[in-house]
Amino acid sequence: MKSDWKFKKQALELPYISDYIKLVRGHKYPVSQSQYKLIDYVEKSFLTEDIYIDSEQAEKYLGYQKYFPYDLFAWEKFVFVLHNCTYYTKSGQLRWPVAVIYVGRGAGKNGYLAFEDFCLLTETNGVKNYNIDIFAMSEDQAKASWEDVYNVLEDNKSKMSKFFYWNKEYIQNKKTNSVFRYRTSNFKSKDGGRPGKVDFDEYHAYENSKLIDVAVGGLGKKAHPRRTIISTNGLVRGGPLDKLIERCERILNGDEDDNGTLPFLCYCENENEVENPDMWYKANPSLQYLPNLLHEMKIEFTDYLNDKIDNISFAVKRMNRIPQHTENEVTSWDNILATNQSLEEYLPEIKNKNLTCTAGIDFMKTTDFLSAGLLFNVNGKDVWITHTWVNRHSEDLSRIRAPLEQWELMGLLTFVDTPEISPELPVFWLADKAAELGAVIVKTGIDSYRYTWLARALKEILYASDEKGYENVLLIRPSDEMRSIANITSAFVNHTLICGDNPLFRWATNNTCKITSKSGNITYGKIEPKSRKTDPFKAYVAAKCASIKVGESMENSMAAFSNLPGVFVY
Repeated sequence: MKSDWKFKKQALELPYISDYIKLVRGHKYPVSQSQYKLIDYVEKSFLTEDIYIDSEQAEKYLGYQKYFPYDLFAWEKFVFVLHNCTYYTKSGQLRWPVAVIYVGRGAGKNGYLAFEDFCLLTETNGVKNYNIDIFAMSEDQAKASWEDVYNVLEDNKSKMSKFFYWNKEYIQNKKTNSVFRYRTSNFKSKDGGRPGKVDFDEYHAYENSKLIDVAVGGLGKKAHPRRTIISTNGLVRGGPLDKLIERCERILNGDEDDNGTLPFLCYCENENEVENPDMWYKANPSLQYLPNLLHEMKIEFTDYLNDKIDNISFAVKRMNRIPQHTENEVTSWDNILATNQSLEEYLPEIKNKNLTCTAGIDFMKTTDFLSAGLLFNVNGKDVWITHTWVNRHSEDLSRIRAPLEQWELMGLLTFVDTPEISPELPVFWLADKAAELGAVIVKTGIDSYRYTWLARALKEILYASDEKGYENVLLIRPSDEMRSIANITSAFVNHTLICGDNPLFRWATNNTCKITSKSGNITYGKIEPKSRKTDPFKAYVAAKCASIKVGESMENSMAAFSNLPGVFVY
């Protein structure tokens, strides 16, 4: 039922809206800047748009709290009413059908989701057959909120059995016929659904949008379709969560239309706040009500200070903050993102000046992934042009959740449907790309264990004038890689590594870690050997090692030349 308010400001004075606004602006506890922006955005929406809150519906929904072992906090009521009870006056459509709840671990997001889904199963929703699917990458996570509703029904069995039927697989409201199920990561079985609402729990775990796209594909067949996304941060970089948070930030900054998305973002805004308990409230809007949680977090904080690597989840999941640099990663994610600088402005100089370059090739098995690329030094910057081949028969493909098909469409990789990747493929690509750019490949870096497989192709295609067959090839040893790390780190930190928009390279770099031997020597290795490939990054490392070797040879030649009688080098 529509409200009969005469003035739009009255919506903002309803307690479930005004209580949270007053809490934030009262500055009793610190909140992230995104919360101030959200409040400003919501106020502006009510004052400038033809929307209203169905207060009668809101009161009925919130009355269901009596069946739950907890009441919603002020922030939860704020999100709930905006997401579920706010409509456009003329069309009757939901104003914010997509809720993004990004809060630190322990804030109660699963409890919130359980309450919301319970409410939308009931007659108060006003839509029959309003099925709800909750998705997560693991069954335990998918069942978390679902089991909260199940337990409410069990705890109130005599009352709830009149309205609901439930078992260990689904929950159904008898009057609305709405069904609540939990789903997992087997996305292929979800086509053809007709849900009214789709939930995503721990969105950070998704490495690509396959499951997400299929899950939401059935929305729109029921009135008032909704999505609720709940998550902490995670360790998957460049995936759906990063893209979603970036979009939410643009919405809050006024740089993009919200298109029905309500972005509720809570996080520590820098690393200093992670180490300041007074600032933890920024990441967890429920912390002020949960003294036991605060006590537990202080215990975890002590462990974090003692070992920030093994206890990184404190920063990532409790504070929604990715540390800018950890001891064993290649570099920070911000530095990896900075490689996304256009290649186009550097190509004319490469072509006009006929620059020399080095090449790099890396692979573990010819039945898996193989990467190659050309490395140019243009005005002190590393310009890296690369390509990858993926064998369709690789045993690891089923493990990889990265969007390989999408990257193929971007021209970043090529699928090979043969027993193994031919050695001529990367070598011909290097030769053709160098010719296209008018460049000369002066040295190619490759792991010494893989050289034999490539030797003939390299000699016949790239270095036919090299009688011995290997004078233009650097066989990479661990000592070469060790010496390159400082240069590579410098390129990342100073944002002088240029790769263009290459999510495949960024993914591979983020899959790589530094390995320190017992003697203290550092090399690059894999975080996980099967599903997180590193070949595109390691090919760059090989080309960088070759580049360093070329530079050293030139310096030695100049030094020898300068020692000749009567020769002066300025």
